[in-house]
Order: sequence, then structure tokens, then C-alpha cells
Amino acid sequence: MPNTDQTPSARLLILASASPRRSQLLGQLGIAHEAQPTDILEVPQPGEPPECYVRRIAAEKSRTAQGLNGQQSTVLAADTEVVLDSEILGKPRDRSHAMTMLTRLSGRTHQVLSAVSLRAENRHWEALSISEVSFRPLAADEIAAYWATGEPRDKAGAYAIQGLGALFIDHLSGSYSGVMGLPLRETGDLLRHIGLCPLQSSLEIGRP
Repeated sequence: MPNTDQTPSARLLILASASPRRSQLLGQLGIAHEAQPTDILEVPQPGEPPECYVRRIAAEKSRTAQGLNGQQSTVLAADTEVVLDSEILGKPRDRSHAMTMLTRLSGRTHQVLSAVSLRAENRHWEALSISEVSFRPLAADEIAAYWATGEPRDKAGAYAIQGLGALFIDHLSGSYSGVMGLPLRETGDLLRHIGLCPLQSSLEIGRP
């Protein structure tokens, strides 16, 4: 049972995600947390705009995790999607799907939407980061070679900006961490609502 005598900022933050990248980014802010993946249906509703979709999924993740841990728990969740021509590309199902995705992204600019949801007791805050990423033209053989590395398999849009996928990027306008999966500026702003200051937390970690 959670300790109801603790303030939201004093409780361990739950990160409702299985993503090691999100955990790494949150740790970069010096925020102690526990990763707890959620199991929800991540499918766009008919006619649902991408921005509404990522906000809804992030909110459902945080709501589900708080439901499992009690109303007194403090939960952070996020959802990140690659969008091209107003279409959410999702994660590749297989090699053919990844080849199609990356061929479509080749030589073009797409959006990366990253929504963040924070819950503490009965309060809810959210934020949305929108970045634009431009790919250089890609050859079919290098797309195939990239798939063979294994990196694209579980990535939205079939690429990882923090990995070999960086070789494809001509220009980024927006949040690098948002494209990775957790926009740190927006996340830091949300954490201040519950009395967590990332800069102060980082200083405290470095003290003997």
C-alpha cells in the first residue's frame, strides 16, 4: 500500500513505460523512478488526428498505471509517433513494412509527435512536443542494411535518431529527446507541478 503521508514530490515516480530510452532520459534529469510498463490498446480511432491520438495514449498509460498503483501514486507516461502526410506510421511489422516506411521517409520531412502525461493523486497535467525531421535520400541497399542491424524493429517510423538512424537525418527542428521518446524540456516543466526540479535533483545526486 502506498504511504499516504508522503507528498507527491516525495514519492518515487512511476514511469509507465517499457522503453529503456525513456528511462535513460528521465535518469538524465536526475529523477529517481521505477519503470512499470502498461498494457493498453494502442490503435487510432476512426478519424482521430495524430495529435489527439498521442495525447490520448499517453493519458491512458498514466491512468492505467495509477489505477494499478493507487490514487496516491505519481505517474509519468509518454507516447511518441512518427507522422507523414497526416498518417501515423507506427512500428514496422516486418522487413517489408520497414522498407516501405523508410522509402516513404526518404528525401522528405516528417513530424515526430511526443505527448507526456503526469498524474499525481487526482491531478493531471500534459504536454505535447512536435518536431520536424528531414531525411536525406536513401538507397534501397542501405535501407536493407539498416534493417539487418536490428535497430529499426521496435522503433516508431522504423528508425532510431540516437543510433545508426542518425546517418539518415539532414535536419532536425524541435526536440532531439522528443524524437527519442521523452521531450525533456516539456517533461521538466510538468515535474515542477509536483515540486520536482530536475536541476536540483541532479545537484543532490552529485553530493557526497
